[in-house]
Amino acid sequence: MMAQYLEIKAGYPDALLFYRMGDFYELFFDDAVAAAEALDIALTKRGKHDGADIPMCGVPVHAAEGYLLTLIRKGFRVAVGEQLETPAEAKKRGHKSVVKRDVVRLVTPGTLTEESLLEARRHNYLAAFAEVRDDSALAWVDISTGAFHVMAVPTARLGPELARLAPSELLVSEGKAADHRELETEFGLALTELARSSFDSTGAEKRICALYAVSSLEGFGSFGRAEVSAMGALIDYLELTQRGKLPLLRKPVREASARTVQIDAATRRNLELTQGLSGGRGGTLLSVMDRTSTAGGARLLERRISSPSRVLETIRARQEAVTYTLENSKLRADIRQRLRNVPDLERALSRLSLDRGGPRDLAAVRNGLTEAAQIVALLDGGDMAGLLQTARRGLEGHETLIDLLDEALVAEPPLLVRDGGFIAQGYSIELDEVRKLRDEGRGVIAGMQAQFVSDTGISSLKIKHNNVLGYFVEVTATHAEKMLSPPLSETFIHRQTTANQVRFTTIELSDLETRILNAGNHANQLERTLYETLRQAVLDQAGPIGAASAALAEIDLACALADLAQAEDWSCPTVDSSRAFEIIGGRHPVVEHALKQQGGTPFIANDCNLSAEDDAAIWLLTGPNMAGKSTYLRQNALIALIAQMGSYVPATSAHIGVVSQLFSRVGASDDLARGRSTFMVEMVETAAILNQADDRALVILDEIGRGTATYDGLSIAWATLEHLHDVNRARALFATHYHEMTALAGKLDGVANATVTVKEWEGEVIFLHEVKKGAADRSYGVQVAQLAGLPLSVIARARVVLEALEKGEREGGATQKTLIDDLPLFATTPAPPPPAPKTSPLDTMMADIMPDELTPREALDMLYKLKEAAKE
Repeated sequence: MMAQYLEIKAGYPDALLFYRMGDFYELFFDDAVAAAEALDIALTKRGKHDGADIPMCGVPVHAAEGYLLTLIRKGFRVAVGEQLETPAEAKKRGHKSVVKRDVVRLVTPGTLTEESLLEARRHNYLAAFAEVRDDSALAWVDISTGAFHVMAVPTARLGPELARLAPSELLVSEGKAADHRELETEFGLALTELARSSFDSTGAEKRICALYAVSSLEGFGSFGRAEVSAMGALIDYLELTQRGKLPLLRKPVREASARTVQIDAATRRNLELTQGLSGGRGGTLLSVMDRTSTAGGARLLERRISSPSRVLETIRARQEAVTYTLENSKLRADIRQRLRNVPDLERALSRLSLDRGGPRDLAAVRNGLTEAAQIVALLDGGDMAGLLQTARRGLEGHETLIDLLDEALVAEPPLLVRDGGFIAQGYSIELDEVRKLRDEGRGVIAGMQAQFVSDTGISSLKIKHNNVLGYFVEVTATHAEKMLSPPLSETFIHRQTTANQVRFTTIELSDLETRILNAGNHANQLERTLYETLRQAVLDQAGPIGAASAALAEIDLACALADLAQAEDWSCPTVDSSRAFEIIGGRHPVVEHALKQQGGTPFIANDCNLSAEDDAAIWLLTGPNMAGKSTYLRQNALIALIAQMGSYVPATSAHIGVVSQLFSRVGASDDLARGRSTFMVEMVETAAILNQADDRALVILDEIGRGTATYDGLSIAWATLEHLHDVNRARALFATHYHEMTALAGKLDGVANATVTVKEWEGEVIFLHEVKKGAADRSYGVQVAQLAGLPLSVIARARVVLEALEKGEREGGATQKTLIDDLPLFATTPAPPPPAPKTSPLDTMMADIMPDELTPREALDMLYKLKEAAKE
């Protein structure tokens, strides 16, 4: 057995081998040591190899999925070695023959299909990056849904595309891993090297044609050599990991970067579109917008948020679908009620194609198509939006398959085929008879006994059973002669004579005995055969079922966005080809949602107008920290993104000229792994924006230059703003604390000043969160520091230093160094005491109240007195 183990393990040196032994998957040697530590299970030993104990650990087969998920998340790959025959079959080859085993599947992060290993509402992409001479391309597939895409991607664009797709695993050619190693940590993916032959474009084309049984790829579109190479590498890897059982992959879709808004990795991270800065889903735009009822709808929403469209026809078609469902609230409610019962058709179909499914997946197809038929009946309006009409057509034509599955399956089938009992009564006459024997064997025997009594006329005749003879007919010795004489002797075969009884059998009874004893196994075999027939019937309709799944997701998303628009008072934006950017009453959807969760504090809506046909339109935003500058910047970027994904937006109204690129430089972070300081990261991201932004880009920049000396930072920020205005000519929001830059509004035609307003009262600052035209007079940094809880002595000292610096700047005489040297840092006089807390009559009255001593009437009187005191 260990020789067999070592032989199999030699073929998978980079994976942990799950070696099936009965009801357990066992691991040995270094695999056992690594798995025991990763899974926190006991490490034992069994036998010896080269004189040393063999480390061993194991996991139960029935609970293997949970352990697999843990290992995959910790970066391991797992080769699953199964028994390919039973011990009885092995013994037929020889007394000491070892049960045949082999790897049936290689489990990697990008090839998961089990429901328990996947997030239902997110894609799990496997990607491949190929380079052929000067061209390069990225292909990606989700084998759990069959989605297959490819795109020509220059090497410089690889990072942004990986940020958009968030694949679990990336395939690269042998020797190329070192060039892309930083992608592993930056995007949290597994990097896998394949042999160069896997990326050979000629061999790749043959693999693709073989997969789809075509002689040429021309019917799928025009693909470059790099694109063919990337797709072929994916197929080769799937053949390797799935051991020849390829999933159902839809025809490859060629995507064009010019059709979607380009968003780089830093912008996605800063805007928290689908993943929060903490790594989870909470606090993201996706979490706030997701009101979908189905897993397919949720995955479609994530794709739309990640890839907003630049095609006006597409955007308007999606808007029309949302508008239609918004205006027909009763229809929307009925559809959403149906959608809640729709299972994940795509993933059920994928599991069935890989033969990892079960009766419950067949039931999922049946139930999903049944609900689709009900939705078709609801969507019968002739004035429907075009997108919904197309979706409706995708739901039609499944009646035959629904009837077949409905007739064949019980209402609630088990998860696994081996559990049995999933074929409905009446579907198979043979199965019904076998089940009757299995479940009602005693009754069948009693019926046969009554028949024998009638045929022989011997009322004392009995059918009995023992372990030696099995089932037999028994009569007393007085009736033996009759039974041994014709015509009864022709039916009843003598088996045994005892002192008082004579025992017989019949051919019918022997057959019945065999059938009763084998009924359980026979029933399971019949159900397996019927399951395979039904599975094939479903796979024969894989294309239409996939289309129905996509249609259900489209309808679900339209209804969900309409529900969101109605509940949150979102409006339909105007999106056109102009350079307009005018938002009235815009709100940050995530912040607004958080405020409602915290008790209903209203979000202060603000306008933004960057519209300019001939010149760049830039707002230079000043104001104190904590006043809402970053929120304002982000909300306008999000509104543009939401508008171009085809949704309503969180604003009173919005007019968006199509945005081609979205750039964001917000927040401060370092990158210690690559030796980059906070300021260096800021400069790298700013450089990417200035080098790439075109005249249809939307750029939001927050406090450029803050990570270095004041004059260095000011000069960099100044030059950056001029470049955006003169060279990029992009629409931009530029927040800064360098008030000197407000002078640019008078020098550059396309720049306007705006500020976030505050109110100062008795030395304290009150944030109004309102944006208006004009410039802030100062940043109120000391006041914000006081709000943060800095010691009062520090606040007092900061005020002294600030006053001296401002005085010197106004008078223009002394330098900053001279001014600071003149400050009494070690003055003999003590620092002034903190100001006495303010008191009022209301405070005095409150201090005198003893709640425990008040009667209800006195408490009510006191409440009126306090109200009067508050007015004063």
